[in-house]
Amino acid sequence: MATEIERKYLLLSEDWRSNIVKQAKMVQGYLESNEAISIRIRTEGESANINIKSGTLGISRTEYEYSIPLSDATEMLDKMCARPLIEKVRYWVDYQGFMWEVDIFDGENAGLVVAEIELNHEHQSFPMPDWVGQEVSMHKRYYNSLLMAHPYCRWSDDERNPG
Repeated sequence: MATEIERKYLLLSEDWRSNIVKQAKMVQGYLESNEAISIRIRTEGESANINIKSGTLGISRTEYEYSIPLSDATEMLDKMCARPLIEKVRYWVDYQGFMWEVDIFDGENAGLVVAEIELNHEHQSFPMPDWVGQEVSMHKRYYNSLLMAHPYCRWSDDERNPG
C-alpha cells in the first residue's frame, strides 16, 4: 500500500524564495471527490498523472499516482473534471536538506499560499524554517480536493484564520 505522509502549513514571510530549487505550473481537476476518495488529474509542465487518494483526515493518507499521456490529461481536464480547476505554481524549496513544496494558488484560489513537507513517517522530526507559520494539516478545507468545491475566494474571514 502506498502512503503519503504530509504536513501542511501557512507561511509567515517570503524568505523561502531564496532557497527555490525549481518551480512548475500545475493545473489539476477532480474526476471524483468525496469523503472516501479523490481521483485527480494533474498536468505539470509537459507531464501528467492521475492520482487516487483516500479521503482520510490527517497527515497520513493512502495514495497512488501514475503517469498518463499529457494529451489524455488535457482532454480529461477539459471535458470530465469538475470546476473550478485548481491552478497553482509549485516551488520546491530546500531547507537544511528537507524539500518543502510551496504552492501559490491562482484562479478562484488566488491569495492562498501553503507550504507542505513530505515525511518518511508520522513522527519524523525536521527543522522548522522561520518562514513557516501555523500548521493546517488537520484543516480539511486546505485539501486541494475541497478547494475545488469551496474555493478560497468564497472563504469567510473566520475560514481564512484557522485559529
